[in-house]
Amino acid sequence: MKTLMNLFKDEAGATAIEYGLIAALISVAAIAAMTAVGTNLSGTFTTVSGNLR
Repeated sequence: MKTLMNLFKDEAGATAIEYGLIAALISVAAIAAMTAVGTNLSGTFTTVSGNLR
């Protein structure tokens, strides 16, 4: 019974899940930011290319 109670008190798994969720959130935010920057950069290169012709 004491072993079972110690198993329920162990929060190491919950901490690992929380860190995983934080890492996933940061990854999603980074991908969204890079996509937005990439789109703007593509538009800038298109404008520069058009002006060079």
